[in-house]
Amino acid sequence: MFLTGFAIFLSLLFIFVKLPRRTLLRLLRHDLLIDLAVTALVLAIHWGTLGGIMAATVAGLMTSLATSAAKRLFGQIKGDTYLPGIFNLKV
Repeated sequence: MFLTGFAIFLSLLFIFVKLPRRTLLRLLRHDLLIDLAVTALVLAIHWGTLGGIMAATVAGLMTSLATSAAKRLFGQIKGDTYLPGIFNLKV
């Protein structure tokens, strides 16, 4: 269950990494909405078995941790203003 949840999380992480930097920083402004959407989507996809629900829950939790960490590390774009995190990216 945990390994499957980690695999689901990695697939979502690879999608976010491929996004353009500005788009990613704009999305990080809405980290709670991303967490809710990803959790609802993976729960809907894996609904039906206990293993699927647990894998989706693990993926949702890991996504929540990753978006919170990314927002602290890389910052966010609010409107046209870049609010840097620990690392200041060139945007």
